Parts: sequence; C-alpha cells; structure tokens
Amino acid sequence: MNVLMLLTPKSEVCCLTDGCTLRQGLEKMRARGYTAVPVIAKDGRYAGSVNEGDFLRYIAAHAAAGDLVKLLETVRLGEILRPDYNPAVTVGVEMDALVRRAENQNFIPVTDDRGTFIGIVTRKRLIECLANQSKQSKQAEREERGVQSGAKEGPAARLTRRLPGAERRTV
Repeated sequence: MNVLMLLTPKSEVCCLTDGCTLRQGLEKMRARGYTAVPVIAKDGRYAGSVNEGDFLRYIAAHAAAGDLVKLLETVRLGEILRPDYNPAVTVGVEMDALVRRAENQNFIPVTDDRGTFIGIVTRKRLIECLANQSKQSKQAEREERGVQSGAKEGPAARLTRRLPGAERRTV
C-alpha cells in the first residue's frame, strides 16, 4: 500500500509556521480543537510538531509574574520545538514502519524527498484502511474456497439447485 493513498494533503491540514508567536499558535489550536499540530518553516520544510504540553512547559519555565503577555507575544514557535517529537516520514516509508509510528502518535507527518511537508497520515485513516484491506483479503479467501459473501447458505438457496443438464429449478 502506498502512503499517498492514506495522505491528508497539506491544504486540508491545520498547520502553524515556525514564525508564529506562542499566542497565535495557542489561539489557532484552541479554535480548531487540536492538541497537536505540524509546524512548517517558511520554505515549506517540516520543522516539527507542537502540542499543548510544549506550550505549557515553555511558559512554566520562562514566565515570571506579569511577563506572560510579553512572552506570548514575543516568543516564536520555532524556539519551543523539540527536534525528537513526532519526526516526519518520507513518501517511500514502509507500511510496517508507518503502523509502528501510529502506535504512539495520532498523526504522522509526511514529507517529500526534499523534506517539504506534503501532509499527514492520521491513525484513524490508517486503521480504517488496514481494516478494509483485511476485510477484502478475507472476502477473497472465502471466494477462493467457493463461499460467497461469507453468509451460510440460506433456505432459498437450498431450494434452488442446478440440476445436471438442466436449467435452474426450484425444488
């Protein structure tokens, strides 16, 4: 399966830029109801992801009494990003690696080979796709064994039989 089939494109993803202030980032996340979002550099590269905890840790460590407003208006998101939090995968990622990443993350950022952010794969979309693939695989297996649609033969099917050398007849 190709990761592009699972991709939510950048145009449909709530993203922040690394030049946003803490206030702008918090407002956008709150308005959209997200707890974590990707952060994009000015040149389109994936810079990292930021979550509510990142804001809280930074504010708790740096805000003195009365300086919170100044802090929120002057500090840029690029300053609070953790380099190891939610690293991106490239479009050529193997499905096993994507599944392993989805175990611990709600979304996986995806970049092209140049590091340009192109979208995300959500855990929900990945699970839906894998479940559908499993269902199709089981259906094909049943059909190979000659059982159609996975249902047991019902009373109407038992009454209608193909007799050798004859048309269908109802018994």
